[in-house]
Formats: sequence, C-alpha cells, structure tokens
Amino acid sequence: MSIITELKSRRAIRDYRDHAVEDEKIKELLEIATWAPNDRMREPWGFYVIRGEAKKRYEKLAEEFLQERFPTKPNLVQSSLKVLKNTPVHIVVTSDIVPEDEEASRDNEYAVCCAIHSMWLAAKDLGLGFVWRTRGVGLVHDKRMYQFIGAPENKKIIGNIFIGYPDEEALKKMKTSARTSFEEKTVWL
Repeated sequence: MSIITELKSRRAIRDYRDHAVEDEKIKELLEIATWAPNDRMREPWGFYVIRGEAKKRYEKLAEEFLQERFPTKPNLVQSSLKVLKNTPVHIVVTSDIVPEDEEASRDNEYAVCCAIHSMWLAAKDLGLGFVWRTRGVGLVHDKRMYQFIGAPENKKIIGNIFIGYPDEEALKKMKTSARTSFEEKTVWL
C-alpha cells in the first residue's frame, strides 16, 4: 500500500479488544517517533508510557477530572471512563521548552506533532488502533497530568496517545471519512 493510501485511510480508533500491547510494539512506535523531522536535531520529545498500576492511578485521576468538569453529564463521564478503562496502553508525549526562546519551543511542538503522526501511521502497520487525545479524558491541559508524569522541568504535554488492538465490530461500524477539498482551503499566490 502506498503512503498516500495510508494517509487517506488513517482513522482515530477508540475501541479496543481486551488484549495487551506487546512491549516490542510499544518500543517500535517510540523508535519510529524519534525519526520525525525536528529543528536543529534537538529531538525535543519525551514519552511517558502508562499501563499496569500506573494506568489504574490514571483512571482514578481522570474520573476526578471528568466529574469536576462535567458534573451534570454522568453519561459522558461514564462513556469517557469506559474508553479509558478499555485502552490497554497510554503514552503521554511532551515537547521540550527552551527557556527564553519561544520560537525554538514552538518549533519543538511542531516536531513532536510530526513524531505523534509518525507513530499513528506505524501503529496501523503494526495492527494497532491509535487515537491522539488533546482534550477531555486525555487530561493534556490539566495540571494533574503534568504532576502525574513527575512534573518534568521545561516540558509541555502535547498529547495523550491511546493505543490498543482494534475492536473489529467497532471498526465495521465506522463511517467512511470525508474531507473538504483542498481547493476550498488553498490560495495560490
């Protein structure tokens, strides 16, 4: 399959089978991420793999967050927690902040986004489902997640990756994705 076909068929997979993801596959995703383009070879990414006992602590943290954020939406809280609990592994991805250099820090964020996208494409090749969370249950913008990963100095959380083996029944129910034509989004100068 061509890279163009792969890019057009990439999907956010949120439903997983009850099957652990092998260490070798997690390491392969992390390795692929390190090959992403990055300014001045700063290699600005950091990865925090969450599973096992850490995953149970994360689930508790996420439940507190969701109940605070959505006190009048118990169904939303429960459905979000179900997705979280059914996800075998999470990887929180950070970008290095370059003190007193806002432009370099922003460039680092772009590089980390490339790294995450590379992981996404590799996940499909490895038979894994993948979704990049930036809001809600991913806790990307919540200080508690930053503390959960150890409050690393000069790091910004860019995403929380949910990974697992896709639930085949859920895949069958997925709608075909459509995109607005590039022609509506492009200005030729």
